[in-house]
This record gives sequence, structure tokens and C-alpha cells, in this order.
Amino acid sequence: MTPAWPSRPTEPPDRPDRPDQPDRPDRRAWLRRAAGAGWGAAAAAAGSAPGFALAHDGLGPVTPRLAAPALPLQLHDGRSTVLPAVLQGHVTAMHLMFTGCSAICPVQGAVFAELQALLGGPLPKAQLLSISIDPIADDAVALSAWRRRFGAGAAWLAAAPPVRHAEAMPAFLGGSRARQGTGDRHNAQVYLFDRQGRLTYRCAEFASARSIAQAMEQLAARA
Repeated sequence: MTPAWPSRPTEPPDRPDRPDQPDRPDRRAWLRRAAGAGWGAAAAAAGSAPGFALAHDGLGPVTPRLAAPALPLQLHDGRSTVLPAVLQGHVTAMHLMFTGCSAICPVQGAVFAELQALLGGPLPKAQLLSISIDPIADDAVALSAWRRRFGAGAAWLAAAPPVRHAEAMPAFLGGSRARQGTGDRHNAQVYLFDRQGRLTYRCAEFASARSIAQAMEQLAARA
């Protein structure tokens, strides 16, 4: 039985100006241009690219399940990898974030902190994945500090793509809702991937840790 997800509230304002990087508008524009040069063309052609499809906006089960793109990532511990390798063999809950966020991301971090406590017993091979949409600022040091802030354990990874691929995950997950055309915007959804690294379920925004855990247990039982 599919859990009943909570309704989506009005999205709060996302990120204030950060004192360490005061020129936010220029930086956002540069990030969009840099990302567009790399991923924008690939996303536009995704319908014809073998092994890749855009996940259209929506909630609930994804049918058919969509294989994750071969997105390069740098993990919080400095290792380089690709997204399918991270997902393989695990039921994964993933969300988009950035370490300088002061509105949505702290709420998401608190939900993931509660979620990891719920999953340790029933789903020992489950994992959590926080992917940054701000690869300029979010290097391994920043991602590690963000994990410590929320008490992340070994099964909770944080990662950022190269700047030229900054739009990859928002585009795959449903770019218009995930970023809404700006350099900083993102939603508060959690996305579930099966053990084969396929996008399987889109949770509602601000879903509770318990409802996400229930959905992950159901996915593990079916996978």
C-alpha cells in the first residue's frame, strides 16, 4: 500500500545573501551559464539519448523506473565517483540541497537525521544521499561540515557534481519544479531509488521521516 504523503505547503524563501560570497546575482548567473554549457544541451537532447530519460514533474510511483544518469560526483570524503555506482545495491533516499541554504535545507537535514535512525534496523543496506546544487561553494570540506551538523552516519552520503553538470539532477528529476529557472531554487521533495539505481518514487515536499521510511521498506520488499 502506498503511503499517504502530506500535502505540499507554500515554499518558503530559499537563500539569503551569504556574507562570504556577497555578489550572489552575478554568481548565480555564472553558475547557470557554466552549467548550461555542459548539461543544458545534454538535457535538451535527453529524449533521444540512449539510457536516459527526463523524470517528469509529479508525485508517487515512477513508471517505468528511470535509470540515474552517469553523473560525476565528488563525495564529502573527497572521493570521485559516478551516481550509478553510489546507488547500486542500495535502496536510497535522495534530496537536493546546498550548504548555504537557511530555509528548506535545514528542515531536510533534520528529516534525514530522523530517517537514518529509523532505517538502521529494518533496512541495514539503505542509504541517504544529499546532492548539492551549488558545486561552486560545496566542496568536500563544506559537505563534511554539513553532515556533521546533522549527525550523519556512514550510510548518509553528501556529494556535489562538477560545475558544468550542476543542472544534471534538477533536469533529471524535473527541472522546472526543482529549480524554477534560477540558480538557487529547489524543492523539498525526497526521491527514492531502487537497488538497481533507478528512480522509483517521488515523495511529496516535506514528507515525514516515518512516511519516507515506510516507502523505502516497501520498495526494498518489492525490489
